[in-house]
Amino acid sequence: MSRVGKYPVEIPAGVTVALADNVITAKGKLGELKLALTDLVEAKIEGNKVSVEPKTKAAQARMMWGTTRANIANMVKGVSQGYSKTLEITGTGYRAAVQGANLVVNLGFSHDVVYPIPAGIKVTCEKPTSIKVEGVDKRQVGQVCAELRSHRPPEPYKGKGVKFEGEAIRRKEGKKK
Repeated sequence: MSRVGKYPVEIPAGVTVALADNVITAKGKLGELKLALTDLVEAKIEGNKVSVEPKTKAAQARMMWGTTRANIANMVKGVSQGYSKTLEITGTGYRAAVQGANLVVNLGFSHDVVYPIPAGIKVTCEKPTSIKVEGVDKRQVGQVCAELRSHRPPEPYKGKGVKFEGEAIRRKEGKKK
């Protein structure tokens, strides 16, 4: 049985959640998100709580029970508080800057990496070596960070590359004479 799915999702003040045609919509001060429910689970809105139940006892239905509940909780938190992640750039000459609707990152290649910022995501660079990604959708914020990191992941010898803030890089010892 799912341990995540059995807990209802609390709806904070300022957020409205609606259910229509197997689609849950959450609206808040930061935006609006929608989630299409599968045929394996059903959701109910009772007062200021959303509860999710599996329709059958099949394994797939129980798996989707917890997943759907977690996705609804992420939607509610996203439209009320939002999500943000910070990336750090380490390396001589490595830097980032926002230019219009693009993020231009210099990562030691012969060319700059130009990353178009998707709709619904806000990217800021307080310092040339720091990128802050903010948005309403937790999945989209994580995906943008993963795509930026994939251009130059941190390497274990000098630690150069793009890493998450607070991420520990396992360092290796270099060559010995």
